[in-house]
Amino acid sequence: MSDTGRPDSAPAAGPVRRRTRLVALGVVTVVLAPVLSCTSGPATAPPKASLGWGLTHTQYSADVGSPEALRTARKALSARSLPQNQHLMGWGATNPEAWPGRYDFAALDRRIDLIRKTGGTPVITLCCAPDWMKGGTPGHTDWSRLEAAPNPEHYDDFAALAATVAERYPDVRHFIVWNEFKGFFDERKNRWDYEGYTALYNKVYRALKKVNKDNLVGGPYLTMDSHPPGVETYASDLKGPWGSVDQRVLDAFRYWNRHKAGADFIAVDGASRTRNDEAVPDEFRATDKFTAVGRWVRQQTSLPLWWAEYYVERTGSESQVSEPLDHALQAAGLIAMVKGGATTGFYWNPQDRSGRCARCLWRSTELTDGSGGRAQPTLDLIRRFDKEFPPGTTYRRVDVAADDAASVRVLADDTAMLVVNTRDRPVRAEIEGRTVDLDGYQVRWLKSP
Repeated sequence: MSDTGRPDSAPAAGPVRRRTRLVALGVVTVVLAPVLSCTSGPATAPPKASLGWGLTHTQYSADVGSPEALRTARKALSARSLPQNQHLMGWGATNPEAWPGRYDFAALDRRIDLIRKTGGTPVITLCCAPDWMKGGTPGHTDWSRLEAAPNPEHYDDFAALAATVAERYPDVRHFIVWNEFKGFFDERKNRWDYEGYTALYNKVYRALKKVNKDNLVGGPYLTMDSHPPGVETYASDLKGPWGSVDQRVLDAFRYWNRHKAGADFIAVDGASRTRNDEAVPDEFRATDKFTAVGRWVRQQTSLPLWWAEYYVERTGSESQVSEPLDHALQAAGLIAMVKGGATTGFYWNPQDRSGRCARCLWRSTELTDGSGGRAQPTLDLIRRFDKEFPPGTTYRRVDVAADDAASVRVLADDTAMLVVNTRDRPVRAEIEGRTVDLDGYQVRWLKSP
C-alpha cells in the first residue's frame, strides 16, 4: 500500500517486503455513547457482487481541507458513481472501539458520508483491530501495531464489532474481511497462518450475514507477491515471463477457499513488480501478471474477482515523473486485470497532503492555490474505464497486425475500444484493418467498428 501521513506503521508481517509505507491515523480516540443507526436507510435493490472500478480512501481524502478544494474534489468524484472503499480502523479512520463496548465512529461516519454525498457505492474493509483485541491496553491506541491481528480469544469480539458496523451503516452492503493477512504470518512455520485467518473470516462472515443475509462478504485479500524468473525459492506453477507467485500465497488461498464458511466475491491484491522491485520483462509486460493471477483464481472458483489493491509501477526513481508513461501503465494494468476475469478494482491512495502526488486521483484538498481538489488524469481514466467496461461487459477479440502486437494493448467491446501505446515514440498500428496513429505512451479511446 502507498500513503502519506503520520505516523509510519510497523513493517508488514512475514516475508513480504513492502514497496511503500503503511500509515495509520495517529490520534487519540474519543469515546462516545453507544452507536445509533445513521440516517441513511437500507438499499432497496439487492446488492451486486461486482461493482466496477473505483478507489480506496486512505490517510488523506476529500473529507478534510479548504472548502473550495473540497467542493472541487467532490464534484470530480460525483461525476460518476464509483465504488469507494474505506477501512474500519486506520487510513483515515480512528480506533472504533478503544474500550470494549464503547464506540467512536466519528471518523468512519465522516468517510461514509463522503461516499454517500458523492454518489459512490460504499465498501468497508474490516481491518484493523482495537488494541485490547490484540493484547494491548483498553483505551490506548498504539498505531505502530496497527497490522497486528486480533488474538484468537478475541475473534468473536472482532466479529461483534463487524456486526455493529453493519448495523450502523445499513446502506453498506459490501464488506472485505481483513487486509493482506496482516499479523497472520507464522514465523516458526515460515508460512501464512491461513488457519487463523480463516477462523476469523468465518466468524465475521456469519456475523455479517446474521445482521442481513443479503450483505455481501469476501476475502481473503491476499497479496499475490511474485519472485523474478529464475528464483526457485517458494516458486510456484503460477508463473510467466513476469516471474512466479510465491507458493505460500497460493497455499493460503487454497486453504481459505476450501474451509471458508461462504463468500460472495474474491478479493486479492498485488503489484506488477516483483518482491525485489523488478518489472520484468519490462514495465508493460509485467502487467501480464494480473491476467495470469486472475485466470488462476478463476480456476479455483467462479465467484466474482476483485482487486482490492493494484499497483502498476514503473522502473527508476520515484522522483522521475513521466505522466504519459504512468498513464499508459495504469491503462495497461486495467486491461490486464479485465483479461484475467476481474470485475471490480480499487485504486489505492486518491490524494496526498502536499499536492506533489503525480499518481493521485485529485490534487490535495489542503491546497489553497486554486488547484486543490482538481481531478488528475488517472481519475479520468478510471471513470471512463468504469463507464465503457462495466461489470457484465462482453469483450471481443481484436485483430492487431502482427508487427504491431508488441507495441499496443487493446481492449474492446461492441461499442468502445481502448488502445495503449507501450512505446515512448509514435506508433502507427493496424487494428482491425484500420490505421491508428498513436503518440508515445498515448492512451486513446475509439469507437468499435
